[in-house]
Amino acid sequence: MAETTKILLVMEYDGTRYHGFQWQDGLPSIQGELEKALTRLTGERRRVISASRTDAGVHARGQVVSFRTGSALSTHSFVGGLNHYLPTDIAVKAAYRINDAFNVRREAISREYSYYILNRPTRSPIREGFAYLVAGKLDIEAMNQACLALVGEHDFASFAGRNGASVKSTVRRVFRAVVEREGELVIFNIAASSFLLHQVRNTVGALIRVGLGKVTLDEFNSIIEARELALAGPTAPAYGLCLNRVNYPGPLENYDENL
Repeated sequence: MAETTKILLVMEYDGTRYHGFQWQDGLPSIQGELEKALTRLTGERRRVISASRTDAGVHARGQVVSFRTGSALSTHSFVGGLNHYLPTDIAVKAAYRINDAFNVRREAISREYSYYILNRPTRSPIREGFAYLVAGKLDIEAMNQACLALVGEHDFASFAGRNGASVKSTVRRVFRAVVEREGELVIFNIAASSFLLHQVRNTVGALIRVGLGKVTLDEFNSIIEARELALAGPTAPAYGLCLNRVNYPGPLENYDENL
């Protein structure tokens, strides 16, 4: 068997046309497009692994994936070659040749997501597909008060999707949760060790209700404490969500075996 090495990629994509990152039979996916591009570039059929399985319609600025290859192409050639074969709504930003033992999912210490809300009375063709329109004025201070209850290690069962019972534990550690206003945009930023399915979007749905005065801070805290599947929400649309970054112990450059 030919010797292989492991390549790590940092990717950016517009998830609008795709049924999530993960490969699905007969449906367009980020993984499917990347694996097709790899085959065209190297002649190999390889499976790729992602650090975060983004849902259908979710975008990414800093998704991290890895795959094994017998190709001797340089990391620079992987970036250029894959971008040549990938559709225009998916791009490779960087590539590193890494130690075989490095696992992009298990080694990650946190993931950072942003959710974009267009907070104005009318829709925006420019932001269509990337920000969720909420016409009512949002109370950012109240939303940030609610965010304080999210930080730390908690059982987030109430923020999981209805199939959340399939995971071993609904406990997650949130390192940062904050809402910021930039003009007509309201941005929810959250960093955690990992996330339950639909956790961020259900959190946004609950925070919007707080911001509109439909849910009190006490009621928001009660949602957390209830630990009842899918109690939070409603689930905000996928297109407002973006995976910004996957963090590891030190810069990715430290793992590059080409250096």
